[in-house]
Amino acid sequence: MVDPRLYESDTYVVLAPGQAEEFLTTAELLARLRSLLDTRQDDLPRDLQRLATVEEQATYLLENACEFELALGERLQWYAVRLEK
Repeated sequence: MVDPRLYESDTYVVLAPGQAEEFLTTAELLARLRSLLDTRQDDLPRDLQRLATVEEQATYLLENACEFELALGERLQWYAVRLEK
């Protein structure tokens, strides 16, 4: 069973091909996913095609996946992290 505390994080490390790792808040990651999905509406995976809006698609990805294929063999990946203060 998944520990519910994993969903309490509001910080993600984002890995993109050819770029340094980046730390984003939930809102920033959702904005990045919306921007990416907005340009890919004609080429979406089946699980996203059934969702009506880009907002729903981005939220679905954030809650149910940790990567999105940008091109063959290139993926945007994100992982929830807990930063110590």
